[in-house]
Amino acid sequence: MKTERLFYNDVYLKEFQGKVLSCQGQEGTFRIVLDQTAFYPEGGGQPADKGFLDGKKVIDVVESGDEIIHILHEPIEPGRLVTGQIDWEHRFRLMQQHSGEHIVSGLIHHAFGYDNVGFHMGSEFITIDLNGIITEEQLSQIEADANEYIWTNQKVKIFYASEEEKEALPYRSKIEIQGAVRLVEYPGADLCACCGTHVTYTGEIGLIKLVSVRHFREGVRIEMLCGKDAFRYLCDHYEQNSRIAVELSLKPKETYEAVRRLEGEILDLKNTINTMKREGFAATAHRCQGKGNVLLFADHMDSNDLRRQADAVMDTCSGICAVFSGNDQAGYKYAVGERDGNVRDLVKEMNGGLQGRGGGKPFFAQGTLAAPRKDIIDFFERRGFVCIDK
Repeated sequence: MKTERLFYNDVYLKEFQGKVLSCQGQEGTFRIVLDQTAFYPEGGGQPADKGFLDGKKVIDVVESGDEIIHILHEPIEPGRLVTGQIDWEHRFRLMQQHSGEHIVSGLIHHAFGYDNVGFHMGSEFITIDLNGIITEEQLSQIEADANEYIWTNQKVKIFYASEEEKEALPYRSKIEIQGAVRLVEYPGADLCACCGTHVTYTGEIGLIKLVSVRHFREGVRIEMLCGKDAFRYLCDHYEQNSRIAVELSLKPKETYEAVRRLEGEILDLKNTINTMKREGFAATAHRCQGKGNVLLFADHMDSNDLRRQADAVMDTCSGICAVFSGNDQAGYKYAVGERDGNVRDLVKEMNGGLQGRGGGKPFFAQGTLAAPRKDIIDFFERRGFVCIDK
């Protein structure tokens, strides 16, 4: 059985009729083959079409030899004439994306000689993998050239080349193709072997946005968007930038420099805060000078600051330092250590008696406790610790 591919005759066909040739159940779904279809199956980097057959949702479309298989949750009786409806918004989106990818890949090939060695149309971005390096500046130029090209509204040429024509035409292809080959030509930009669906005029693409370029394997990976997806992406970014501008009482074009200034101010503040913290750690360590085993409570310290405070006190107290931060409702974080000592037995006993969890190296441990402050003080004072600032 062979399925006639109506999408090759008319890529804009949104509704059609076809005869059910077979319907086979498989793993809770039904695989339906029609004598003709406008549903494009997944292939060539392009996802399958979406839509309905007689109101029943088509969940996937795949190709198997000469047949196109429509996968549904419900069966349809063989011999029946059905009406198919294509999800046009989804199809047109894919046409815009696929067509834009060809133009970008073709322009890059012309400019740098690089090959497109990987192509994927994801739910968020199109990705193009190239076997050469492209800088961000070069990517910007390709983006400008691609948009200038699509706005000339060139007519796309799709044709099958014979063996003789194949030898003479400089078309792009990832694989060696035997027999007649379907070629998609964007005049002056690209000529490529392709089985996918494309716009008829480049102006239908509307817009191309090259979002990013990064090193990938031996070359680069480009993320890009076309058409409606590119428009929505730019609108979202403009809206976010406008909100930032309002918060900063600036014009949208002034946000970058303002953010750079804020980054510098934040860095200065962080340096000031770190200096103050170091001075605070040192002052506490000085108060613990020579006091032996000490217990400390500190306000609003994270695990890193607890470690730094304990480390400073361990150099002065001549014993074990135990530092806690938190409250009775939320619990406490702790850091316990002794310079060149071993606190494992103490920490194990503390965790067991005070609903604690944590551990570390023999001379230093961190974790959390669920016990109230008075129980923590009682535990350590019974073991000879001096509680600093009860």
